[in-house]
Amino acid sequence: MKRLRSSASGWIVLVVLVLLWETATRLAGSLYFPPPTQIAETARQMWFSGPASSLFLTDVVFEDVLASVARMLGGWAIAGVLGVSIGVLLGRSATAMDYCGPIISFLRAIPPPTLVPVFLALFTLGTPMQLATIVFGTIWPILLNSVDGARSVDATKTETARAFRLSTMDWIFGVVLPAASPKIFAGLRISLSLSLVLMVISELVGSTEGIGYRLLYSQRQYDFPAMWASIVLLGVLGFLFNTGLSAVERRVLAWQPAHRQAAVAAGTGA
Repeated sequence: MKRLRSSASGWIVLVVLVLLWETATRLAGSLYFPPPTQIAETARQMWFSGPASSLFLTDVVFEDVLASVARMLGGWAIAGVLGVSIGVLLGRSATAMDYCGPIISFLRAIPPPTLVPVFLALFTLGTPMQLATIVFGTIWPILLNSVDGARSVDATKTETARAFRLSTMDWIFGVVLPAASPKIFAGLRISLSLSLVLMVISELVGSTEGIGYRLLYSQRQYDFPAMWASIVLLGVLGFLFNTGLSAVERRVLAWQPAHRQAAVAAGTGA
């Protein structure tokens, strides 16, 4: 019950803010800040005015929105696999981070947008360059959290695994990854938000489709309701992806004491 009340309170605050936004923009009458009702109508025409055979979705959804989401999730997944794999290897080594630490610190300090020209030279224009930008910008939180998580394996578990002579694969998948999973998920949450931002940035350069391209095109055409519709869409996508990942995290980490206590508290309304 407490969780439901908290969720309802959040939606009430959102509705109040939207009403205030509607009132303020109508009173101001600015061309650059259309009211939410106009933005919503523009969004409906852009994305939900298609034929019934395509679930009323327009071509813009398939050409721009789905393409952007696929690139974002693809880059995030690649960064996740690489970050966790490399992070666990570095975290379980006593000296690897001594050699690799300075290199990682140098690379993660480089703003990913500044490397877009480099990726343009290394990869073809379009999806390869965009994926490279997303992967480079999102891998570091996952990698560093994986290193920290792999180092936090309890000494008792380590000694028990040695006593049972576990194989390398059983040791990694049965001991290291479960122990490191809370910190790995923390890195995945941070990188998921970064992947949305970098997806938009990568589509602002030499792209002919995608949410970022559509946003820039609307700005250049002075179609501000369409521009704001794209901005709102990015916020909605960020909320949905974060909510979905949080649900997966609660399910995967249900065996953890903290998560188990939170689930019990939510179920009892404490």
